[in-house]
Amino acid sequence: MSKFSNRIWVNTLSLLLWVVICITAFVGFAGFAPEALAIDYNKETLIGSDFSGRDLTDSSFNQTNLRNSNFSHSNLRGVSLFSAKLESVNFEAADLTNAILDSALFTKTNLTNAVLEGASAANARFDRAIIDGADFTDVLLRKYEQEKLCKVASGTNPTTGRNTRDSLYCP
Repeated sequence: MSKFSNRIWVNTLSLLLWVVICITAFVGFAGFAPEALAIDYNKETLIGSDFSGRDLTDSSFNQTNLRNSNFSHSNLRGVSLFSAKLESVNFEAADLTNAILDSALFTKTNLTNAVLEGASAANARFDRAIIDGADFTDVLLRKYEQEKLCKVASGTNPTTGRNTRDSLYCP
């Protein structure tokens, strides 16, 4: 190949690289970045894991042992925690909107200021859970669990402005 055709190839490749960089920058800066990928953590032992501040939208933690883990300030919208062991887990200020919490064990779990709106928590157990400022609007709960939570419910959620007792329909 001649020097002239080498220059054409170098210039063409440089132009293509420049176009790719510009498109990538536009997509990232214009707010069109792809959403976080859902991750499958099913049936794992993740004791003491730190997921704080992460976007875990639609991820799955079914039958996972998460004892002493930290999900504070995380986006957990649509996450599935079916039958998960959540002893002493920190969900402070986490967004659990539309999460699947069925059969999960919330033993000594910190749900301070968490948003659980629209979550399904059928057969979930909340033993000694901290729920100050948590929003349980439209959460599917067993009557016994709802009554147990009403005994300790207090505060107002800073994100939604809803009172915890009101969101649980406490008497």
